[in-house]
Amino acid sequence: MKVYLINIGDELLIGQVVNTLAADIARMLDPHNIAIAQTEVVGDSEEAIIGAVKRGLSSDCDVIITTGGLGPTRDDITKKVMLDIFGGVMRLDEATLANVAEVVAGRGLKLNELTRAQAIVPSTCRVIQNRVGTAPIMWFEKENRVLVSMPGVPFETLTMLGEEVLPHLQEHFPTQEKTLRRVLIVTGYTESALARELADVEDILPRFLHLAYLPRPGIVRLRLDGQHDDLILLEREISRYADMIGERLGDAVKATDDLTDAEILLKHLIDRKMTVGTAESCTGGNIAHQITSVAGSSAAYWGSIVSYANSVKTSQLGVAPEIIDNHGAVSIPVVEQMARGVQKALGVDVAIATSGIAGPSGAVPGKPVGTVCIAVAVGSRMVSGTYHFQGSRERVINRATSTALILAVDAITDAKYSLHGYL
Repeated sequence: MKVYLINIGDELLIGQVVNTLAADIARMLDPHNIAIAQTEVVGDSEEAIIGAVKRGLSSDCDVIITTGGLGPTRDDITKKVMLDIFGGVMRLDEATLANVAEVVAGRGLKLNELTRAQAIVPSTCRVIQNRVGTAPIMWFEKENRVLVSMPGVPFETLTMLGEEVLPHLQEHFPTQEKTLRRVLIVTGYTESALARELADVEDILPRFLHLAYLPRPGIVRLRLDGQHDDLILLEREISRYADMIGERLGDAVKATDDLTDAEILLKHLIDRKMTVGTAESCTGGNIAHQITSVAGSSAAYWGSIVSYANSVKTSQLGVAPEIIDNHGAVSIPVVEQMARGVQKALGVDVAIATSGIAGPSGAVPGKPVGTVCIAVAVGSRMVSGTYHFQGSRERVINRATSTALILAVDAITDAKYSLHGYL
Protein backbone atom coordinates (compact mmCIF):
# COMPACT_ATOMS: atom_id res chain seq x y z
CA MET A 1 0.00 0.00 0.00
CA LYS A 2 1.34 3.44 -0.97
CA VAL A 3 0.39 6.74 0.64
CA TYR A 4 0.44 10.29 -0.67
CA LEU A 5 0.86 12.53 2.39
CA ILE A 6 -0.26 16.17 2.38
CA ASN A 7 0.55 18.33 5.43
CA ILE A 8 -1.50 21.54 5.45
CA GLY A 9 -0.61 24.74 7.27
CA ASP A 10 0.99 28.13 6.66
CA GLU A 11 2.92 27.65 9.91
CA LEU A 12 4.78 24.72 8.30
CA LEU A 13 5.75 26.70 5.22
CA ILE A 14 7.18 29.65 7.14
CA GLY A 15 9.07 27.46 9.60
CA GLN A 16 7.05 28.58 12.63
CA VAL A 17 6.33 24.90 13.30
CA VAL A 18 8.74 22.11 12.34
CA ASN A 19 6.97 19.40 10.36
CA THR A 20 7.88 16.39 12.49
CA LEU A 21 4.45 14.89 11.87
CA ALA A 22 5.38 13.59 8.41
CA ALA A 23 8.27 11.57 9.82
CA ASP A 24 6.16 10.29 12.72
CA ILE A 25 3.44 9.10 10.34
CA ALA A 26 5.98 7.34 8.12
CA ARG A 27 7.51 5.56 11.10
CA MET A 28 4.09 4.42 12.28
CA LEU A 29 2.99 3.08 8.89
CA ASP A 30 6.26 1.49 7.77
CA PRO A 31 6.14 -1.68 9.93
CA HIS A 32 2.75 -2.46 8.40
CA ASN A 33 4.09 -2.50 4.83
CA ILE A 34 2.55 0.90 4.13
CA ALA A 35 4.99 3.25 2.41
CA ILE A 36 4.89 7.03 2.09
CA ALA A 37 5.48 7.40 -1.64
CA GLN A 38 5.36 11.20 -1.70
CA THR A 39 4.83 14.12 0.66
CA GLU A 40 3.70 17.69 0.11
CA VAL A 41 3.46 20.67 2.42
CA VAL A 42 0.92 23.28 1.35
CA GLY A 43 -0.47 26.44 2.88
CA ASP A 44 -3.96 27.25 4.08
CA SER A 45 -5.29 28.23 0.68
CA GLU A 46 -8.09 26.58 -1.27
CA GLU A 47 -6.09 26.53 -4.49
CA ALA A 48 -3.05 24.91 -2.88
CA ILE A 49 -5.03 22.21 -1.08
CA ILE A 50 -7.12 21.36 -4.16
CA GLY A 51 -3.98 21.10 -6.28
CA ALA A 52 -2.26 18.79 -3.82
CA VAL A 53 -5.30 16.53 -3.42
CA LYS A 54 -5.74 16.27 -7.20
CA ARG A 55 -2.08 15.33 -7.58
CA GLY A 56 -2.55 12.66 -4.94
CA LEU A 57 -5.67 11.28 -6.62
CA SER A 58 -3.93 11.15 -10.01
CA SER A 59 -0.83 9.39 -8.58
CA ASP A 60 -0.39 5.64 -8.31
CA CYS A 61 -0.94 5.83 -4.54
CA ASP A 62 -3.79 3.91 -2.93
CA VAL A 63 -4.31 6.37 -0.09
CA ILE A 64 -4.10 10.12 0.33
CA ILE A 65 -3.72 11.35 3.91
CA THR A 66 -4.12 15.03 4.67
CA THR A 67 -3.31 16.63 8.02
CA GLY A 68 -4.36 20.06 9.21
CA GLY A 69 -6.92 22.69 8.37
CA LEU A 70 -9.72 21.11 10.38
CA GLY A 71 -9.88 23.55 13.28
CA PRO A 72 -12.82 25.81 14.14
CA THR A 73 -11.32 29.10 12.88
CA ARG A 74 -11.74 30.81 9.51
CA ASP A 75 -8.31 29.83 8.22
CA ASP A 76 -9.21 26.14 8.57
CA ILE A 77 -10.73 25.41 5.17
CA THR A 78 -9.98 21.72 4.56
CA LYS A 79 -13.61 20.60 5.01
CA LYS A 80 -14.80 23.10 2.41
CA VAL A 81 -12.13 21.93 -0.03
CA MET A 82 -13.13 18.29 0.46
CA LEU A 83 -16.73 19.25 -0.26
CA ASP A 84 -15.62 20.89 -3.53
CA ILE A 85 -13.66 17.78 -4.56
CA PHE A 86 -15.95 14.97 -3.41
CA GLY A 87 -19.34 16.71 -3.66
CA GLY A 88 -22.29 16.42 -1.30
CA VAL A 89 -23.60 18.94 1.19
CA MET A 90 -22.56 20.01 4.65
CA ARG A 91 -24.58 18.34 7.37
CA LEU A 92 -24.60 18.17 11.15
CA ASP A 93 -23.48 14.69 12.21
CA GLU A 94 -25.14 13.89 15.53
CA ALA A 95 -22.63 11.20 16.51
CA THR A 96 -19.80 13.64 15.88
CA LEU A 97 -21.55 16.35 17.88
CA ALA A 98 -21.90 13.96 20.82
CA ASN A 99 -18.20 13.08 20.57
CA VAL A 100 -17.17 16.75 20.41
CA ALA A 101 -19.35 17.56 23.42
CA GLU A 102 -17.76 14.70 25.38
CA VAL A 103 -14.22 15.79 24.51
CA VAL A 104 -14.93 19.42 25.41
CA ALA A 105 -16.58 18.44 28.70
CA GLY A 106 -13.59 16.21 29.52
CA ARG A 107 -11.38 19.29 29.28
CA GLY A 108 -13.57 21.18 31.72
CA LEU A 109 -14.87 23.52 29.00
CA LYS A 110 -18.25 24.42 27.58
CA LEU A 111 -19.41 23.73 24.02
CA ASN A 112 -19.57 26.97 22.03
CA GLU A 113 -20.68 27.82 18.52
CA LEU A 114 -17.25 27.24 16.96
CA THR A 115 -16.63 23.85 18.57
CA ARG A 116 -20.21 22.82 17.77
CA ALA A 117 -19.43 23.58 14.10
CA GLN A 118 -16.75 20.89 14.18
CA ALA A 119 -19.61 18.37 13.89
CA ILE A 120 -20.68 19.79 10.50
CA VAL A 121 -19.11 17.56 7.83
CA PRO A 122 -19.56 16.75 4.12
CA SER A 123 -22.29 14.19 3.49
CA THR A 124 -19.93 12.26 1.19
CA CYS A 125 -17.54 11.28 3.99
CA ARG A 126 -17.57 8.54 6.59
CA VAL A 127 -16.65 9.99 9.96
CA ILE A 128 -14.15 8.29 12.23
CA GLN A 129 -14.68 9.83 15.64
CA ASN A 130 -11.66 11.62 17.08
CA ARG A 131 -11.87 10.63 20.74
CA VAL A 132 -8.85 12.81 21.69
CA GLY A 133 -9.85 16.00 19.88
CA THR A 134 -12.72 17.95 18.41
CA ALA A 135 -11.78 17.76 14.71
CA PRO A 136 -13.48 14.73 13.12
CA ILE A 137 -11.51 12.38 10.89
CA MET A 138 -13.12 12.15 7.45
CA TRP A 139 -12.85 9.13 5.15
CA PHE A 140 -13.61 9.71 1.44
CA GLU A 141 -13.54 7.25 -1.46
CA LYS A 142 -13.13 8.09 -5.14
CA GLU A 143 -11.96 6.07 -8.16
CA ASN A 144 -10.50 3.23 -6.07
CA ARG A 145 -8.63 5.74 -3.92
CA VAL A 146 -9.16 6.52 -0.26
CA LEU A 147 -8.57 9.97 1.19
CA VAL A 148 -8.35 10.33 4.95
CA SER A 149 -8.49 13.88 6.28
CA MET A 150 -6.93 14.13 9.74
CA PRO A 151 -6.16 16.87 12.29
CA GLY A 152 -2.86 18.72 12.27
CA VAL A 153 -2.28 18.27 16.01
CA PRO A 154 0.39 15.54 16.13
CA PHE A 155 -0.90 13.85 19.28
CA GLU A 156 -4.40 13.57 17.86
CA THR A 157 -3.27 12.40 14.43
CA LEU A 158 -0.83 9.77 15.65
CA THR A 159 -3.19 8.42 18.31
CA MET A 160 -6.10 8.04 15.93
CA LEU A 161 -3.94 6.84 13.04
CA GLY A 162 -2.63 3.96 15.09
CA GLU A 163 -5.84 3.01 16.86
CA GLU A 164 -8.53 3.63 14.23
CA VAL A 165 -7.36 4.66 10.76
CA LEU A 166 -4.63 2.05 10.29
CA PRO A 167 -6.94 -0.93 11.00
CA HIS A 168 -9.49 0.50 8.55
CA LEU A 169 -6.81 0.87 5.85
CA GLN A 170 -5.58 -2.68 6.36
CA GLU A 171 -9.11 -3.99 6.07
CA HIS A 172 -9.78 -1.95 2.93
CA PHE A 173 -6.48 -2.90 1.21
CA PRO A 174 -5.68 -6.46 2.34
CA THR A 175 -2.27 -7.89 1.37
CA GLN A 176 -0.38 -11.11 1.96
CA GLU A 177 3.06 -9.52 1.67
CA LYS A 178 4.96 -9.12 4.93
CA THR A 179 7.68 -6.60 5.79
CA LEU A 180 10.54 -7.14 8.23
CA ARG A 181 13.46 -4.96 9.20
CA ARG A 182 16.65 -5.20 11.22
CA VAL A 183 18.73 -2.19 12.18
CA LEU A 184 22.37 -2.32 13.25
CA ILE A 185 23.92 0.76 14.87
CA VAL A 186 27.51 1.03 13.63
CA THR A 187 30.34 3.33 14.73
CA GLY A 188 33.93 3.67 13.56
CA TYR A 189 32.99 3.90 9.85
CA THR A 190 32.00 6.68 7.53
CA GLU A 191 29.05 5.88 5.29
CA SER A 192 31.29 5.33 2.25
CA ALA A 193 33.80 3.20 4.16
CA LEU A 194 31.00 1.01 5.48
CA ALA A 195 29.55 0.61 1.99
CA ARG A 196 32.95 -0.53 0.71
CA GLU A 197 33.29 -2.97 3.61
CA LEU A 198 29.91 -4.54 2.86
CA ALA A 199 29.95 -4.40 -0.96
CA ASP A 200 30.37 -8.17 -1.31
CA VAL A 201 27.48 -8.80 1.10
CA GLU A 202 25.22 -6.51 -0.92
CA ASP A 203 26.19 -8.41 -4.07
CA ILE A 204 24.77 -11.68 -2.71
CA LEU A 205 21.60 -10.34 -1.06
CA PRO A 206 18.39 -11.99 -2.29
CA ARG A 207 16.25 -9.74 -4.48
CA PHE A 208 13.68 -9.30 -1.71
CA LEU A 209 16.26 -7.86 0.71
CA HIS A 210 17.71 -4.35 0.63
CA LEU A 211 20.50 -2.70 2.62
CA ALA A 212 20.26 1.03 3.41
CA TYR A 213 22.85 3.32 5.01
CA LEU A 214 21.47 6.08 7.26
CA PRO A 215 24.28 8.24 8.67
CA ARG A 216 24.05 10.61 11.59
CA PRO A 217 26.97 12.25 13.43
CA GLY A 218 29.36 9.51 14.54
CA ILE A 219 26.89 6.75 13.69
CA VAL A 220 25.63 4.82 10.69
CA ARG A 221 22.26 3.14 11.08
CA LEU A 222 22.47 0.10 8.83
CA ARG A 223 18.96 -0.98 7.86
CA LEU A 224 18.23 -4.38 6.34
CA ASP A 225 14.73 -4.43 4.81
CA GLY A 226 12.80 -7.34 3.37
CA GLN A 227 9.39 -7.94 1.79
CA HIS A 228 7.98 -11.38 1.00
CA ASP A 229 4.73 -13.28 1.33
CA ASP A 230 6.59 -16.17 3.02
CA LEU A 231 7.15 -14.87 6.54
CA ILE A 232 9.26 -17.85 7.67
CA LEU A 233 11.63 -17.44 4.71
CA LEU A 234 11.82 -13.71 5.30
CA GLU A 235 12.64 -14.07 8.99
CA ARG A 236 15.32 -16.66 8.24
CA GLU A 237 17.07 -14.60 5.54
CA ILE A 238 16.89 -11.32 7.47
CA SER A 239 18.50 -13.03 10.47
CA ARG A 240 21.12 -14.79 8.35
CA TYR A 241 22.38 -11.66 6.64
CA ALA A 242 22.13 -9.49 9.77
CA ASP A 243 24.27 -12.05 11.61
CA MET A 244 26.73 -12.12 8.71
CA ILE A 245 27.10 -8.34 8.83
CA GLY A 246 27.40 -8.37 12.62
CA GLU A 247 30.21 -10.92 12.50
CA ARG A 248 31.99 -8.91 9.82
CA LEU A 249 31.86 -5.61 11.75
CA GLY A 250 32.46 -6.97 15.24
CA ASP A 251 32.84 -4.31 17.97
CA ALA A 252 31.73 -1.59 15.55
CA VAL A 253 28.14 -2.81 15.98
CA LYS A 254 26.81 -1.08 19.08
CA ALA A 255 23.23 -2.33 18.89
CA THR A 256 21.05 -4.60 16.78
CA ASP A 257 17.91 -2.54 17.35
CA ASP A 258 17.05 0.95 16.15
CA LEU A 259 18.15 2.70 19.33
CA THR A 260 19.35 6.20 20.12
CA ASP A 261 22.84 6.76 21.50
CA ALA A 262 21.38 7.22 24.98
CA GLU A 263 19.30 4.04 24.70
CA ILE A 264 22.40 2.07 23.71
CA LEU A 265 24.33 3.39 26.69
CA LEU A 266 21.48 2.69 29.11
CA LYS A 267 21.08 -0.85 27.80
CA HIS A 268 24.74 -1.62 28.51
CA LEU A 269 24.59 0.04 31.92
CA ILE A 270 21.43 -1.73 33.02
CA ASP A 271 22.66 -5.10 31.73
CA ARG A 272 25.78 -4.65 33.88
CA LYS A 273 23.92 -3.10 36.85
CA MET A 274 26.07 0.03 36.56
CA THR A 275 25.22 3.67 37.29
CA VAL A 276 26.20 6.82 35.44
CA GLY A 277 26.47 10.55 36.10
CA THR A 278 27.54 13.50 33.97
CA ALA A 279 29.70 16.61 34.41
CA GLU A 280 28.92 18.96 31.54
CA SER A 281 30.36 22.27 30.52
CA CYS A 282 29.94 23.03 26.80
CA THR A 283 27.05 20.55 26.38
CA GLY A 284 25.14 22.36 29.13
CA GLY A 285 23.10 19.39 30.33
CA ASN A 286 22.29 18.02 26.86
CA ILE A 287 23.81 14.62 27.68
CA ALA A 288 21.65 14.45 30.80
CA HIS A 289 18.62 15.47 28.72
CA GLN A 290 19.23 12.76 26.13
CA ILE A 291 19.61 10.09 28.80
CA THR A 292 16.62 11.14 30.88
CA SER A 293 14.42 11.35 27.78
CA VAL A 294 14.53 7.53 27.76
CA ALA A 295 11.83 5.85 29.82
CA GLY A 296 13.39 3.81 32.61
CA SER A 297 16.63 5.80 32.66
CA SER A 298 16.37 6.15 36.45
CA ALA A 299 17.54 2.54 36.70
CA ALA A 300 21.06 3.73 35.78
CA TYR A 301 21.23 7.52 35.67
CA TRP A 302 21.85 9.32 38.96
CA GLY A 303 22.43 12.97 38.11
CA SER A 304 24.53 15.75 36.66
CA ILE A 305 26.65 18.73 37.59
CA VAL A 306 26.55 21.39 34.88
CA SER A 307 29.83 23.19 35.53
CA TYR A 308 29.77 26.01 33.02
CA ALA A 309 31.86 28.36 35.15
CA ASN A 310 35.40 27.44 36.14
CA SER A 311 34.51 28.23 39.75
CA VAL A 312 31.94 25.41 39.65
CA LYS A 313 34.51 23.06 38.18
CA THR A 314 36.81 23.74 41.11
CA SER A 315 34.26 23.98 43.94
CA GLN A 316 31.85 21.23 42.96
CA LEU A 317 34.02 18.83 40.96
CA GLY A 318 37.38 19.26 42.66
CA VAL A 319 39.25 20.39 39.55
CA ALA A 320 42.56 21.90 40.69
CA PRO A 321 42.75 25.64 39.80
CA GLU A 322 46.34 25.24 38.64
CA ILE A 323 45.23 22.59 36.13
CA ILE A 324 42.85 25.11 34.58
CA ASP A 325 45.54 27.83 34.69
CA ASN A 326 48.17 25.60 33.06
CA HIS A 327 46.06 23.78 30.49
CA GLY A 328 42.90 25.82 30.04
CA ALA A 329 39.33 24.78 30.80
CA VAL A 330 39.13 22.98 27.44
CA SER A 331 41.75 20.32 28.00
CA ILE A 332 42.13 16.64 28.73
CA PRO A 333 43.47 17.11 32.28
CA VAL A 334 40.42 19.23 33.17
CA VAL A 335 37.77 16.88 31.78
CA GLU A 336 39.46 13.90 33.39
CA GLN A 337 39.33 15.65 36.78
CA MET A 338 35.71 16.62 36.07
CA ALA A 339 34.87 12.96 35.43
CA ARG A 340 36.58 11.87 38.64
CA GLY A 341 34.89 14.67 40.54
CA VAL A 342 31.34 13.80 39.47
CA GLN A 343 32.07 10.10 39.92
CA LYS A 344 32.97 10.81 43.53
CA ALA A 345 30.24 13.38 44.18
CA LEU A 346 27.44 11.15 42.92
CA GLY A 347 28.92 7.77 43.81
CA VAL A 348 28.44 6.38 40.29
CA ASP A 349 30.29 3.64 38.44
CA VAL A 350 30.57 5.60 35.18
CA ALA A 351 31.11 9.34 34.70
CA ILE A 352 31.00 11.37 31.49
CA ALA A 353 32.58 14.85 31.31
CA THR A 354 32.71 17.47 28.54
CA SER A 355 34.38 20.84 28.11
CA GLY A 356 34.64 22.70 24.85
CA ILE A 357 34.09 25.74 22.64
CA ALA A 358 30.64 25.49 21.07
CA GLY A 359 30.89 28.91 19.39
CA PRO A 360 30.30 31.03 17.55
CA SER A 361 32.96 32.86 19.63
CA GLY A 362 35.43 31.75 22.28
CA ALA A 363 38.23 30.38 20.12
CA VAL A 364 41.78 30.66 21.48
CA PRO A 365 45.10 29.87 19.79
CA GLY A 366 45.28 26.15 19.14
CA LYS A 367 41.66 25.63 20.14
CA PRO A 368 39.26 26.71 17.40
CA VAL A 369 35.50 26.80 17.71
CA GLY A 370 34.25 23.23 17.75
CA THR A 371 37.06 21.91 19.96
CA VAL A 372 35.60 19.60 22.61
CA CYS A 373 37.39 17.47 25.20
CA ILE A 374 35.52 14.42 26.49
CA ALA A 375 36.44 12.02 29.28
CA VAL A 376 34.74 8.87 30.53
CA ALA A 377 35.63 7.22 33.82
CA VAL A 378 34.63 3.58 34.28
CA GLY A 379 35.62 2.47 37.74
CA SER A 380 39.32 3.25 38.00
CA ARG A 381 39.83 3.35 34.22
CA MET A 382 39.76 6.56 32.18
CA VAL A 383 39.35 7.14 28.44
CA SER A 384 39.46 10.61 26.93
CA GLY A 385 39.97 12.47 23.69
CA THR A 386 39.92 15.84 21.99
CA TYR A 387 37.52 16.28 19.08
CA HIS A 388 36.99 18.99 16.48
CA PHE A 389 33.42 19.42 15.26
CA GLN A 390 32.23 21.65 12.43
CA GLY A 391 29.04 23.64 12.12
CA SER A 392 26.73 25.76 14.21
CA ARG A 393 26.70 25.97 18.00
CA GLU A 394 23.75 23.57 18.11
CA ARG A 395 25.49 21.10 15.84
CA VAL A 396 28.68 21.18 17.92
CA ILE A 397 26.71 20.52 21.11
CA ASN A 398 24.73 17.68 19.51
CA ARG A 399 27.82 16.05 18.02
CA ALA A 400 29.69 16.34 21.30
CA THR A 401 26.73 14.75 23.07
CA SER A 402 26.53 11.85 20.64
CA THR A 403 30.29 11.29 20.74
CA ALA A 404 30.36 11.32 24.55
CA LEU A 405 27.55 8.76 24.76
CA ILE A 406 29.21 6.39 22.29
CA LEU A 407 32.64 6.88 23.90
CA ALA A 408 31.00 5.78 27.17
CA VAL A 409 29.61 2.69 25.45
CA ASP A 410 33.07 1.86 24.13
CA ALA A 411 34.60 2.37 27.57
CA ILE A 412 32.05 0.12 29.24
CA THR A 413 32.35 -2.63 26.63
CA ASP A 414 36.13 -2.16 26.29
CA ALA A 415 35.90 -1.83 22.51
CA LYS A 416 39.28 -2.19 20.89
CA TYR A 417 39.19 0.67 18.42
CA SER A 418 39.11 4.46 18.63
CA LEU A 419 36.49 6.97 17.62
CA HIS A 420 39.20 9.45 16.62
CA GLY A 421 39.59 10.52 13.04
CA TYR A 422 36.13 10.14 11.56
CA LEU A 423 33.96 12.50 13.57
